[in-house]
Amino acid sequence: MSSDPGSLAPAGRDASVRDRGDACPGSLRLHSADDGALARIRVPGGILTVRQARTLADLARRLGDGELHLTSRGNVQVRGLAEGCGAELADRLSTSDLLPSPQHDRARNIVASPLSGLDGRGRGDVRAWVRELDRLVCASAPATRLSGRFLFAVDDGRGDVAALDPDVTLVATDAGAALLRLGSSPAAIAVPPDAAPLAALLAAEVFLAAASASATRVWRWHEVPDPAPLAAEVRRRLLARGVDAHVATAVAADLPEVPEPAGSTGSNGSTGPAPGIVPAPDGTATLSVLAPLGRLSASRWLRLASLAADDGAGEVRLTPWRGVLVPGLSTATARERMAELSGPSGRLDDALVTTPESPWTGVGACIGRPGCARSLADVRSDVAATLGAGGSSGASDSSGADGTRVIGGGLPVYWSGCERRCGHPRGEWVDVVATGAGYDVTVHGERLGTALVGPADLAATVAAARTAVRPDVSTRTPR
Repeated sequence: MSSDPGSLAPAGRDASVRDRGDACPGSLRLHSADDGALARIRVPGGILTVRQARTLADLARRLGDGELHLTSRGNVQVRGLAEGCGAELADRLSTSDLLPSPQHDRARNIVASPLSGLDGRGRGDVRAWVRELDRLVCASAPATRLSGRFLFAVDDGRGDVAALDPDVTLVATDAGAALLRLGSSPAAIAVPPDAAPLAALLAAEVFLAAASASATRVWRWHEVPDPAPLAAEVRRRLLARGVDAHVATAVAADLPEVPEPAGSTGSNGSTGPAPGIVPAPDGTATLSVLAPLGRLSASRWLRLASLAADDGAGEVRLTPWRGVLVPGLSTATARERMAELSGPSGRLDDALVTTPESPWTGVGACIGRPGCARSLADVRSDVAATLGAGGSSGASDSSGADGTRVIGGGLPVYWSGCERRCGHPRGEWVDVVATGAGYDVTVHGERLGTALVGPADLAATVAAARTAVRPDVSTRTPR
C-alpha cells in the first residue's frame, strides 16, 4: 500500500479523456474575458487584514474595473484588467502577503467556518488550523499540482463549510480532537488537534500520488470510485509521522450533519451567516453583510475595511456565501455602523444587504454580458430590473404554496446567461437560465416559465418557484 496508494478511475466521467488541463484562473494565471483579464486571488479561510483589504481595493481601482467580486469559496476576483498588468499585480499581492508562494497560487483553496471564534457556536476557533494548513500547502512540492478546483474545508463543528462539497474536510469535535473526512465519505480519521493541518495536507498528497500513478486527469475527490485504499494510506502516513490516527467509529455524533441546501437552512438560502449584527459571548459584535450578486464597489469595500480598522478587530472575513464580516465592534457601535451601511446607494446593486428582508438575499448570478462572450443576456442588469419591478423574487418572508410562512425566501435563486450555469450553488435552487428568447425558470425539475422577458413576469414566476413545495420522492413509483 505504501508504494501505490490506489488507482483512480473517476465515477461518472472518465477524467483520462479530458482534452485540456485545469483552466481555473489565479493571481498569476489570468483568465481572458470580454471585459478584460480576470484574476482570482485566494484568501484562505476568507481572512484578510485591513492592509490586505485595502490593497485589493487599490488594485481593483487602479488596474481593474473598480469592483471586488466575491466567489463561492470566499475568494476575490478582480475583473477588467488591462493587458500587461500581470507583473504589477503579482508584485503588489506578494508584498501584501496575498501571494506567499507563486507556485501554490491556485492550490490555496481553503474555506473555513466564517463565524468561528466569534459567536460562541461551533466546537472551537479553527483559525489557527487555517493558517497552519496554508503554511503547509505552500511548503509542499506535491501540492503545486493540485487543481484549482480542489477544496479544503475547515469546519468548527457547526456544519456550514462541511456542506460545500469539499475534497478534504477538517471538523472540530467536542472531545478536542479533529476529524478528517475525505470527500463525502461518512467515515473519518480522528487525529489530535495539533496534527489536523498535517492530516489534511497528507490527504491531498495521497490523492495526488494516486492520480499520478493512474495517469488520469482527476481533479476532485468525488472522482475517486473507491476511496478506502486512499484513506488507509493517509492513516499509514500519519502513523509513520508519529501521529495517533485512528478510524473514528462513532462519527455520527461528531461529524456535522450536512443540511439540505434549501432556504430553510439559512436566511440566505444556505447555512452561511445571516445579514445583521451577530453578538459575541465577550460582549462585542460582528457586522454581517452580503454583497449583491457578490459584487462590491471599491468605495463600499474600503468603508468596511475602515470599520475594521477604526471600530473593529482589524480583520475582515469573507464568506463562501459572498458575504463580509467585520468582527470586534462594541454592540452600540455595531448598531450605529449597521444603520449607516443600510443607507441608500447610488446604484441598486451596490447597496449592501444588511437584513434578511432584502430582495437581494439568496439571489446569485453569473457575470453575464458584457463580461462573458458565451452569455445570451446582460444577466445582472436583468436581475436588478426584476427585483426593482416590485416582485418578491428575493423576499425573505413569504407564503408557500400551502399557505405556510417561508423564512429565508425558500430556495436560493441563481441566474445564468447560458446552459453552463457557471458558479451555481450546491444542491437545489431556482434555476433561471437565459435562452436568447428570454429566461426559462425551473425548480425541482419542473419548468414554471419559458422565454420570460418582462421583469414583472419574471419576478412573479421566480417568487412562486422559491416557495414551491418539493415533491415527496418517497411516494413516487420507481421507474
